[in-house]
Amino acid sequence: MSALVGADRARVPARAAALAALLLAVAVLALATAPGAAAAGLEGLTEGQPGVSVDVQGVDGKPSSALVILLGITVLSVAPAVLLMMTAFTKIFVVLSITRNALGLTAAPPNQVLAGLALFLSLFVMAPVLAEVNELGVQPFLRGELDQTRALETGVGPLKEFMLAHVRSDDLALVTRAADRPNPETRAATPLLTLIPAFVLSELRAAFIIGFVIYVPFLVIDLVVSAALMSMGMMMLPPVTVSLPFKLLLFVLVDGWGLVITAVIGSYGTGAG
Repeated sequence: MSALVGADRARVPARAAALAALLLAVAVLALATAPGAAAAGLEGLTEGQPGVSVDVQGVDGKPSSALVILLGITVLSVAPAVLLMMTAFTKIFVVLSITRNALGLTAAPPNQVLAGLALFLSLFVMAPVLAEVNELGVQPFLRGELDQTRALETGVGPLKEFMLAHVRSDDLALVTRAADRPNPETRAATPLLTLIPAFVLSELRAAFIIGFVIYVPFLVIDLVVSAALMSMGMMMLPPVTVSLPFKLLLFVLVDGWGLVITAVIGSYGTGAG
């Protein structure tokens, strides 16, 4: 019994210390959230006490290295959306995927190969536009000739011209009505948030049209093989198993990948030679 009483007495100082620490924390929090705390803190900063400052511009007028790194990380984070929505990547990738499905193949070529091919073809198509973006927006900003806002407005200009050249007026009107916005006076005055979804819709429509043209010859081969198998009474044999070699042979003989890529690149007015 005496041992228990001694243990309780030993815990009393620890409990008192914990209670005192809790009361001290509450007092500090109350002082920090008091109405005059913010003003006192500002007065302390104005009286010459050390504070935190971030220099956006360097000593020679150019953007600081920290800002350039921050902007680079930001660009990398939004690069997938820019790649999908503002370039030729969407149409090229969809056309290549439809071509694979028309052949009756599900995993060859794999998605990584199609995405890589679509990426480099997009860079080929967008090379003049990206060079203009770099010349008008990126390099003047790095030299300190333009601020962030002006560099962004100037750099987006070539991308906007590219999208305006390949967007349908019907899709622009559709997105404008869906957003319940007034019609712009000219196509060039279309806001970027309206132009981007309209451009994607136009790209998907063009990709599906090209995919339909690609699908028709292979559909004819499937119908002929299916009719031949039924006439021979081989109804248990899947027609795809027999038609797949013929479709691959036809695709290789006519240089199918070359024709598909030439048609897609030619739709942007870029020579493939």
